[in-house]
Amino acid sequence: MARKKYSAEFKTKVAVAAIKGEETTNQIASRFGIHPGQVRQWKRQMLDNAPLVFERSRKKDKEHQALLDKLYKEIGQLKVERDFLARKSGLI
Repeated sequence: MARKKYSAEFKTKVAVAAIKGEETTNQIASRFGIHPGQVRQWKRQMLDNAPLVFERSRKKDKEHQALLDKLYKEIGQLKVERDFLARKSGLI
């Protein structure tokens, strides 16, 4: 028997419903057609990994800023070279 694979979106919906606590685990499992143990597992995974959402964001911001700094440096170098060559060729 093949295992059913669920999308990340589906797992998120189930986990958020479990975190809200408006229904019991059995009610959520019944509503989504899955085993109650799966609801508990996805809820635990979401709670355990919630801090990573913000860490990844910060890490991406740092990586993005580093790339921007590198590109601005390269642009500056190219402008200096262009100006130098323009002066040498008599265009300026």
